[in-house]
Amino acid sequence: MTTTTTAPVAPRTAPVRASDSALRHARVAGLLYLITFAASIPALPLIAPLLDDPAAYVLGPGHDTQVLAGCLLDVVNALTAIGTAVAVFPVVRRVNQSLALGFVISRTMEAAVIMTGVVSLMAVVTLRQDLGSDAAGLATTAQALVDVRDWTFLFGPGLMPALNALLFGTLLHKSGLVPRWIPTLGLIGAPLLITAAVLVVFGHLTLMTGPALLLTLPIAVWELSVGTYMLVKGFRPTPYSVD
Repeated sequence: MTTTTTAPVAPRTAPVRASDSALRHARVAGLLYLITFAASIPALPLIAPLLDDPAAYVLGPGHDTQVLAGCLLDVVNALTAIGTAVAVFPVVRRVNQSLALGFVISRTMEAAVIMTGVVSLMAVVTLRQDLGSDAAGLATTAQALVDVRDWTFLFGPGLMPALNALLFGTLLHKSGLVPRWIPTLGLIGAPLLITAAVLVVFGHLTLMTGPALLLTLPIAVWELSVGTYMLVKGFRPTPYSVD
């Protein structure tokens, strides 16, 4: 009589997945990235009446409620910019703590520059209500404050996203927390955005024109892509996202 032995069945192992904490951080960061888009896109047309002709705005009836709404959206943009970096810091610091801290600092600097522009525009709204001042002085001061805001727009949302992409894109590309084509977009777009900013500073390009917008497009696609991926998918399971 022969006996048949059956090989033991190997137990099934659960698929490796990112920790709940890493997924939560990724999804919060992704949501905040998308809020920055939702806030920044309508902000510009809302404040356009002031930007287009500061003198006419400050001496005329004005659109105070509209402009203040645009300023508040820029405040939201500044706060969510900081939030994106703070949300991912506990995860990406495992990749490189110096780069992760640099990303938090660069996002904070971007927010500070944006807030400087917001304060400048809100000061113009206050000037418009100061009917006791002379008209020429009001117009000159309003134009100067709008000029300050224009420079903050260049060095805030117009330039700092390049530094953000270099820092955060390097962290994501090295770790594999998201598909590598996403940070590659940021790493390609960063030097293009820097080039656009330098050309604007030296008067070879104008903000919000076709060539300038074309150079900023890769960074915009990078931020939209990384925000959407983190919100929908979270982070991929890697040694940096698995406890």
